[in-house]
Amino acid sequence: MARTPLSERPRDLVYFLFFAIHLPATFLIDLQALYPTQWVPGFISSLPKFYVEMSSDPLIGSAMGYFGRDQQEAYTWFRTFLLVEAFFQVPVFVTGLRGLWKGSRSIYVLLLIYAASTTTTTLPCLSVILSTPISPTPLNTSAFAAEASKTLSLSLTAEQRLLLLSSYIPFFLVPLVMTIDMGLRVQGLLSSSRDAPKTTKQE
Repeated sequence: MARTPLSERPRDLVYFLFFAIHLPATFLIDLQALYPTQWVPGFISSLPKFYVEMSSDPLIGSAMGYFGRDQQEAYTWFRTFLLVEAFFQVPVFVTGLRGLWKGSRSIYVLLLIYAASTTTTTLPCLSVILSTPISPTPLNTSAFAAEASKTLSLSLTAEQRLLLLSSYIPFFLVPLVMTIDMGLRVQGLLSSSRDAPKTTKQE
């Protein structure tokens, strides 16, 4: 059967673009909290600092240790999510990009597992952003090295919260839609398999 072009599969195209955007962002920002510092070139290591200075992201900033050791330890749960991202999600991104491009049905179960897992782990991240206090002035994160030994009182401006929500919500909604979509696709495959006529061996 001829492959249906990705452009004619709108939902698959959205998932493909989602993985294509997510993969470099994972390596360049999220996983820097796990890399040995000597592995990261100077320019790349400055990306999370720039991002946190702009957004005061309590998750990435705490995981990176920018807000002090106590905050880093308090966000051990988030670093665990980053390990899941590194060792489960990254392989799914690569496999998903290939499978979506080819229109393969064999990836439906894998994408269902990924999407359900990601929806679940992104929800507490949104809760943290929504529960972080609002401050009229941005958090002073300009001197990370000097502040690393202290514990900062985390806060966000209204603009920073809006920026973070606009960043995190798509990473919740796309996997949520993918969970429902892939669940229905897997159910359809199972129904088709069950309803297919069974051939009997001729004697």
